[in-house]
Amino acid sequence: MKYKDLAIGIVLATHLTGCATVAELAGADSATLNLNASQSYQQMLQEAEQKKVLDTRSATYKKVNRVFLKMKPYADQMNQTGQTFEWQVAVIKSPEINAYVAPGGKVVFYTGIVENLKLTDNEVAAIMGHEMVHALEEHAKSKIGAQTLTNLAVSIGSQYVGQSVGGYGGLLLDLGSQFGVGLPYSRNLESRADKGGLLLMAKAGYDPNAAITLWQKMNANDARGNSAMAKFMSTHPSNNDRIAALQQMMPEAMQYYRVAK
Repeated sequence: MKYKDLAIGIVLATHLTGCATVAELAGADSATLNLNASQSYQQMLQEAEQKKVLDTRSATYKKVNRVFLKMKPYADQMNQTGQTFEWQVAVIKSPEINAYVAPGGKVVFYTGIVENLKLTDNEVAAIMGHEMVHALEEHAKSKIGAQTLTNLAVSIGSQYVGQSVGGYGGLLLDLGSQFGVGLPYSRNLESRADKGGLLLMAKAGYDPNAAITLWQKMNANDARGNSAMAKFMSTHPSNNDRIAALQQMMPEAMQYYRVAK
């Protein structure tokens, strides 16, 4: 088969099956991902406890856990994965401004994001909703599928480019792999999590306007987040782009919030 024909086949496969299906074909089905993530999560909890960085008592932990418990039933209502999530939240003592989620609903907050940004319950809910939607839409699976396709395309391209442009092929492929496929796709998933999280927090009775103030605080903390190069190279949308997108979604979110209140 010619390289061009095979490349076209890859593109068609992506449109026909989607990245999540590609991930399943690669052995990353939902049940397996959730199980593996749960096992890794439990190991992380044990290590954090041994190192005495697992927070289970502070005011920060109580705030995060309070929001988590309030939002969990609404997240369950949104679950269309076919898998029951055993939601968990862990708070880790660290100055890092970060939070993430593993497949199956395993959420992690660092105390730094709450304490350094002085987050309110509503602003914690904006982050919680964002992370929950990542899990509910199985974005980890989608990323695995996208990476599988990217690796395949790069593998094919390396043979073709190696024959056509000599020593520059590897560098070109590295750049294409990083910026041509992975980052724009990741930014799209982040935008989806922003929107879904905004609606989820509103349904749970948290003021969606807090998602705006959250990213304004992020802006104040990281002035570099809106530079042209950071925007291009980041897997996330720029802070200002996120704020603008959230403002456009606000009328819909406020409808859910008014019903909840």
